[in-house]
Amino acid sequence: MKKTFQLTHPKIKYPRMIEAVKAEVRKYLKRNRRKTLPEGFDYWDFDCKYGDTEAEAKKIHLSEIDKHIEQAEKSELESFYIEIIGRAAKRLKK
Repeated sequence: MKKTFQLTHPKIKYPRMIEAVKAEVRKYLKRNRRKTLPEGFDYWDFDCKYGDTEAEAKKIHLSEIDKHIEQAEKSELESFYIEIIGRAAKRLKK
């Protein structure tokens, strides 16, 4: 998923737009995790980027997406960019 989310709408209030973005991200992750893994891989890993624009996007960890969306809500941004790319990965033994 590579998407710039617009948070302004004439009829939908700002907090509902934020909730819709979070729901769409979770739905995307859930759908990708259901895909069958290629032979020899253990789980789906995700490469994530977040930024105010696509050019400013920086790499973040998957668990930090909600924090960045909440931060965008606090600073009342009109839009932001999220990129989530799934890839198969294999667990490393410790």
